[in-house]
Amino acid sequence: MMWSTVFAFFVVSVSAHATWQQLWVGSTDMSGTCVRKVQDNSPVASVEDATMACGRGPATSSGVCEVTAGSTLTVEMHQQPGDRSCSNPAIGGNHYGPVLVYMAPVNDAKTAVGSSASWFKVVEDGYTGTTASWGTEVLNANCGKRTFTVPKSIASGNYLVRSEAIALHAGAGNPQPYVSCFQVNVVGGGSVKPAGVSFPGAYKKSDPLFSTSIYDSSFKYVSPGPGVFAG
Repeated sequence: MMWSTVFAFFVVSVSAHATWQQLWVGSTDMSGTCVRKVQDNSPVASVEDATMACGRGPATSSGVCEVTAGSTLTVEMHQQPGDRSCSNPAIGGNHYGPVLVYMAPVNDAKTAVGSSASWFKVVEDGYTGTTASWGTEVLNANCGKRTFTVPKSIASGNYLVRSEAIALHAGAGNPQPYVSCFQVNVVGGGSVKPAGVSFPGAYKKSDPLFSTSIYDSSFKYVSPGPGVFAG
């Protein structure tokens, strides 16, 4: 293979990577004020890796965004830091896979350790049978944004919000998770404290979703981790 070809492949591969960078509270753009910015736009090495909780080398943040239970948050992903252009895919390179959002109650969102938290799922955009239906493709169609409702019933207090896209294009046994955590304070909530899972721990390399290539005729979408919290 010629070096020019190798270089071109490298550039395309890197540009197809992405990070969750911004958060909206309702219609208010909080930009990157309460995200734990990860070190780069590469995926977590493995679904069983220690960085599965909040991504690769997340920086500390002093920002905590306040949100009322029952109202909306929007997580936002883009390929390059600071690039919010809708003309570029949020995550390109045929990085097909699900988009998921989890929340975890914590004592202090600024200092909480993600790998020690208990995470419940509030969003899952999986796959319904067409390329365009993959969670990542729906994300691309919405300029990298995924809006969800903070459950009205959950207890008030500090939470980490964990946004995740799992690219499955690299074949069986090679899922590529893209993960970031946001720091929020929920007000006006109820009393429910949902049961949760741990990261790492919630997924295994042997899980059905990761065991068959998405290009194989026998592929069948199976949800990773717990079900979406119904409250």
